[in-house]
Amino acid sequence: MRTIRVLLAGTAAIIASPAFAQEPVELDLWTIDDPGEYHYVMAEEYMAENPHVTINLRTVQFPDMVNDLARAISTGSAPDITYIDNPEIALFASRGLLLDLTPHIEASDIVNADDIFPGPLASVTYEGGIYGIPRGANTIALYYNADMFTDAGLDPDAPPRTWDELYEAATVLTNPARNIYGLAFSAVGSEEGTFQFLPWVQMAGGDYDNLTTDGAERALALWKTFIDERLASPDTLIRGQWDSTGTFNSGNAAMSISGPWEIPRMSAEADFDWRVALLPVPHEGAERASALGEGDNVILANSDQPEAAFAFLEFLYDNMDRVWNEFGYLPASAVDVTDPIFPEAYAVFEESMQYARNRGPSPDWPQISQAIQTAIQSALTGQASPAEALADAQETISDVVN
Repeated sequence: MRTIRVLLAGTAAIIASPAFAQEPVELDLWTIDDPGEYHYVMAEEYMAENPHVTINLRTVQFPDMVNDLARAISTGSAPDITYIDNPEIALFASRGLLLDLTPHIEASDIVNADDIFPGPLASVTYEGGIYGIPRGANTIALYYNADMFTDAGLDPDAPPRTWDELYEAATVLTNPARNIYGLAFSAVGSEEGTFQFLPWVQMAGGDYDNLTTDGAERALALWKTFIDERLASPDTLIRGQWDSTGTFNSGNAAMSISGPWEIPRMSAEADFDWRVALLPVPHEGAERASALGEGDNVILANSDQPEAAFAFLEFLYDNMDRVWNEFGYLPASAVDVTDPIFPEAYAVFEESMQYARNRGPSPDWPQISQAIQTAIQSALTGQASPAEALADAQETISDVVN
């Protein structure tokens, strides 16, 4: 296994145990981050305090994490610590592959489960056990180019609040002559597509196991309209959220549905007045929903260094107040964010977290998500009507969950 070796330091909790401090400790950590991002930065700081600890970091692409972990577990080469997307916790925990952190948390002076927000805590809880610690949280909202709104005669202080208003704004803002689409979003055939679409279903009265509702059909039909009328790029079907939002940053989309992880690069790339609003709802007064994203730091059940691994997780949790300003995440626990950068955007995403819902939880989430992804792709490519695509997905999901 190719790894990047980083010498790390431990926490005061480690130093407090003389016997432990005298022993060299080596941990393997898998992450979706690249060097210079969250896990690498925090690991370097941790290293600076406890040189007796070595952590080997490996970057795994987000879509590959589940399969790569499954293969590593089967061959005995799994890491001690890894990042797992929150809907996958139930999958791994149900198979006994994750360490139940409950006794470690109960004995910790740093991690307090009562301080973790309900949504993120639910994402790491399975059958009474706590199998991870959120490294942060995120959700999605509507970014919009206020300069383009003004140029098109729209009020930049009144972004779209309903689906109809979103469609109308996208129609006005689309400018083929300037290669500008009204809206950018991701309908890619991966977990990112499910992540973006599920809140639309939930706002309309459905959920992952209740797709055959009039509201869900209307939501998928609206997505199809965005594609068919070229209010959104045809690449919407194959681009993830990062690339999709890149068209917004470059000025080729007037609005974009994405999350706070975009803000660090947006502040450097987007040379215009960008703002953030809550996701539009089906109609005035409708129930709000948004996606609960970000992943969790977990310890594999077969780790031979569980205490050292948990000490590192404590260090990460103890720095939760930094994640917004430095990494573009929302805190997953009750901490004070000091002088948040882009306070207006922070306020919107903080409010949106009130409506963020889990995907699942279900130990069969990959199959459920695949059915939703297939429905999206099938409808948007014209292979089936939105109603037919959702009915097929519902049949598959019902077989899985029942």
